[in-house]
Formats: sequence, structure tokens, C-alpha cells
Amino acid sequence: MSEYPVYLVAYDIKNPKRLRRVFRLLEGYGEWVQLSVFQCRLSDHRRQRLIAELHQEINLQDDHVLIFRLGTGAEVEAETISMGKPFEPVSLQPLIV
Repeated sequence: MSEYPVYLVAYDIKNPKRLRRVFRLLEGYGEWVQLSVFQCRLSDHRRQRLIAELHQEINLQDDHVLIFRLGTGAEVEAETISMGKPFEPVSLQPLIV
């Protein structure tokens, strides 16, 4: 089990009823870290199942779920899955003062 990657799941759900359903769904996959953030260790199969179940629960026009792959152990490889609203990673740009 420790070989499976760790994912950070963050969500912004507009409707309180959907918010509760998403929270309960994620409790079955991982550990609640802080408001609207879960940490999950997932096999490929469980990750795909989680994504499918989230698609059934959220409204793709109003809600936003981000799934960040943090890697396993010493591995440092980031992967982001964004569902709903578009996600643009922060890019480093020169700051002119």
C-alpha cells in the first residue's frame, strides 16, 4: 500500500448539499487534512474510480476539484487533474521593480 502515490484533493463546491456528498465520498478514499482538502493514497484503479464518482457528484459549471499527484516516498513528480473550472498553474515570471 505504501507504494501507491499520495494525492492531494482540493475542492470548491458551491452547493451545500453537493459539498456534504463530496466530503463523505472523499472520507472513503483518504484523510481529511483541512477545510476542503483531503490526502489520499491511491492505486491507479482507485484513482480512476474516485474521478468517476466525483464526476457524478459535482456540477462541472459551478464546482472545481483539483487532484495533485504528490508522488511516493523520495519520488518528486507532480501531476494535476482539474475538473470543472479551468486551472492554470502559477508560472514564475521576472519581477521588474
